[in-house]
Amino acid sequence: MNEEDIKEIIEDTYDESKEDTYRAMLRDFFSKKMRWFTINLYIWSFIFIAMAIISAIQFFKADQTKLHIMYAAIFICCSLSIGFIKAVAFVWISRYNIKREIKRLELRIAELNESVKNK
Repeated sequence: MNEEDIKEIIEDTYDESKEDTYRAMLRDFFSKKMRWFTINLYIWSFIFIAMAIISAIQFFKADQTKLHIMYAAIFICCSLSIGFIKAVAFVWISRYNIKREIKRLELRIAELNESVKNK
């Protein structure tokens, strides 16, 4: 079997409707199975946002350098934590997409194997 036959088999069986979109990824992330994780991420995000806002307000109210440094450090840590939470959420969103893509590739290999055997 040469490369032309393989390309022909792949082009004939390719279906664009099976591709994942961002909407499908978000639908999987906000499913019932992931509800506890999503709620947990939102709660921690709101906590860190509130702490960042409070520390920013306290930073401008403070009159000592020591307090300025403390509130600035708290603000930076809270901002970094929010970014970390977003990164974790993105990894969890793409996790199911990667698993689905691996299964799809396994099915494609099996289909290709069957079509090669039939020729």
